[in-house]
Amino acid sequence: MSEPWEDREYVRYTLWFVYACIIYSIIGFSWGALMGGIADFRHFVDQRMHGNLIVRAHTHINLLGWVEMAIFAAVYYIVPRLVRRPIHSVPLVKVHFWIHNLGLLGMVVFFTTAGVLGGMASVTLSPAEVEEVVRPWLALVGIFGSLVLLANLVWAYNIFRTCAGWAREGVR
Repeated sequence: MSEPWEDREYVRYTLWFVYACIIYSIIGFSWGALMGGIADFRHFVDQRMHGNLIVRAHTHINLLGWVEMAIFAAVYYIVPRLVRRPIHSVPLVKVHFWIHNLGLLGMVVFFTTAGVLGGMASVTLSPAEVEEVVRPWLALVGIFGSLVLLANLVWAYNIFRTCAGWAREGVR
């Protein structure tokens, strides 16, 4: 059995989760500081119809970007050492990384787009008309959110398969 840290591709992708965590945290923290520190921005997200969707984009980049990426990196690092076997599938680690990031970025872009367009439209349009403006953007949020869910299921499967049967193999 090779040690988990001997597979360079596995180590590379585990570190990419760490790097993504760092990038998303800086973006999320900066975004939060701007929302709190710039009065016009704060007023827009607090007072305009659908401005709260911009806050949701910020929340998702922090939770699904910063927090989840840190958890994924930690679990990918710890579990193989805990069960003393390599990860079940390095290709699934790669799939997980790319699908999760694509899904998250899509969610953030389309939450923000819906929030900006909905907020601006609320100046001149009725609430029903504003709903029509944001509806297609929120549908895209749902599609990209499904990609994040799929990526998380890939992760769960890969970790489960890595752990399954460890006791039968004599790990003490």
